[in-house]
Amino acid sequence: MIPALLASIGLPLLVKALGGALDSIDHPAAKVAADALGQVGGALQAGQVAPEQVAEAHRHLERMTELESTEASAALAQINESLRSESRSEDWYVRRWRPTFGYAMALTWVATMGAVAWAVVAEPVQAPIIIAALVNTSPIWGVALGVLGIAVVKRSQDKQGR
Repeated sequence: MIPALLASIGLPLLVKALGGALDSIDHPAAKVAADALGQVGGALQAGQVAPEQVAEAHRHLERMTELESTEASAALAQINESLRSESRSEDWYVRRWRPTFGYAMALTWVATMGAVAWAVVAEPVQAPIIIAALVNTSPIWGVALGVLGIAVVKRSQDKQGR
């Protein structure tokens, strides 16, 4: 999606946006890249780059976007086929893994939040350390809740006959 948007906006804006983003990073390599992109942006604005070359860059970006879109579509088709296979399965547990995973996630979430709340109330001095430790679990929860979200949406679509 982002490459498609960038392809429609154009190379000058892409160069300016990427250069600005890299310039905010405090690293020598990022600064060098930002300076180089600034020079490219200046050359584009001054008309020092032939319009044919800019058009070719746009065509290249559009082709990359097309390839990425094809790849993403193939991956989604494979995922959907896996989910369909699961729903057609005769094995009870294969059909029930999503609800089981959902209940396990809910129970784990309640246990974790209950333990954190109890620890903060019991040891208020330790609250910053406890909350910082909880923040460190965000990637794990993000993945697990993402899987659960996809499972819930897919099951809802299955029930609607999609």
